[in-house]
Amino acid sequence: MDETQLISVSLDSSAVIAFIAYLILIIGIGIYASRFSSRGISEYFIGGRKMNRFVVALSAVVSGRSAWLLLGVTGMAYAQGPSAVWAVLGYIIVEIFLFLYYGRRLRNFTENRNCITIPDFFAERFSDHDGKLRITIVVIFLVFMIGYISSQFVAGGKAFASGFGLGTDTGILLTAGIVLVYTIIGGFLAVSLTDMFQAIFMMLALVILPAVAIMNFGGLQELLNSLTLMDIMYVDPFAVSVGAAIGFLGIGLGSPGNPHILARYMSIDDPKQFKYVAVVGTTWNVLMAWGAVFVGLAGRAYFPDVEMLPGADTENLFPMLAQLHLHPILFGVVLASIFAAIMSTADSQLLVAASSVVRDIYEKIFKRGVEVSQNKLVLYSRVVVFFIVILSLIFGFYAEDLVFWLVLFAWAGLGASIGPTSILALYWKGTTRAGIFAGLITGTLVTIGWYLIPELKGVMYELIPGFFASLLATWLVSLYTEPAPDSKKAFADMFDE
Repeated sequence: MDETQLISVSLDSSAVIAFIAYLILIIGIGIYASRFSSRGISEYFIGGRKMNRFVVALSAVVSGRSAWLLLGVTGMAYAQGPSAVWAVLGYIIVEIFLFLYYGRRLRNFTENRNCITIPDFFAERFSDHDGKLRITIVVIFLVFMIGYISSQFVAGGKAFASGFGLGTDTGILLTAGIVLVYTIIGGFLAVSLTDMFQAIFMMLALVILPAVAIMNFGGLQELLNSLTLMDIMYVDPFAVSVGAAIGFLGIGLGSPGNPHILARYMSIDDPKQFKYVAVVGTTWNVLMAWGAVFVGLAGRAYFPDVEMLPGADTENLFPMLAQLHLHPILFGVVLASIFAAIMSTADSQLLVAASSVVRDIYEKIFKRGVEVSQNKLVLYSRVVVFFIVILSLIFGFYAEDLVFWLVLFAWAGLGASIGPTSILALYWKGTTRAGIFAGLITGTLVTIGWYLIPELKGVMYELIPGFFASLLATWLVSLYTEPAPDSKKAFADMFDE
């Protein structure tokens, strides 16, 4: 979705105070986390593998959602009814698999091999001595991540502009500045703790708002009766074509390929706690998803004509419905939840991009075989975070069209390239380094090509053909090439001792 659509809201002093309190909270967390994150590069990028299971559960969930859930899914449910639930069902199902199986293998292997990043994982799994595989993955990360980070800054900037009457450019700078402060100071611990609080803000907004709106309408039955009179599709979750349902479900295929989500699995203190993480994370996913759908349904009852929404834009429904039904302080919380969704994605992607540069390029390639102090690596990491923010701002200010072209492929491109290859790396001993190269390149090219050909794009979401083309390419090439010499030992490292 285009997360930079103008959100037209007005605030009173109570809402402003609530929002400022939220900002103070997340910056305070950054300051609190700074001492821990300064100990070394492992602490800065994956919390030293000491993250609490509850923090990991919520952080893994919200870092993958962005404002798409709050603004996009609510707008989708407004436009087409409860069939919008198919758009969230895919990632809920896939992330249950990730929590219960994939995450534990990844966590065990990366600890046993001292891997801090996803390129680290691939390099260790496939004996990437010349660094070519590592560099290929880093390039894919940076291409997609810079554009994605830029889009989050622009989304926050326009929300600031509409909510507080600031200029859009000023809002972009403020959003980037807030994310920069707590990320550069507190690293992964700050990002994960703020994600936890931001998950709570998002949950409160997505539970309280539809509940209040439905009660004010006269109850759920009254709401459903009103929607039925408008069109049966507004109460029918199956009012969607098979192709569209498959496309929606396919959204979930992006989760195993997005490194800012995978970093959460690598960070947990005890890999045996993933069952708990699965229960908490899935509960949060389900409640937030249904909350978003019911916001859309309630919104259709209150605003039967899309022209009643600012700019006739369904993505403006969430803040408008909140302004209509909630006390100003709670409305401030809702506005904070929108920024929380934006920032929880931007900060996570920022760390992934920085780790790719410092860990995978500087330490593992330029300084291979040379001892570099942890203090120096943390310092360089903070410097790189700063420059990535600057680069992302340049994209946001001067190359907006390019930014959003890249965003269209960020979830799909990473999902189609990293997702299938990482799954096979963890579950098939026959996977080879050459097969991984084939999968990475095939997934990326098919995703882009599918999107650019209108006849194909209209048939299916590009992530689906990209994902399965990558899976097939990795498998076929691996059949005819030699696996890494220590594949058996690598698989042993994926299991608990």
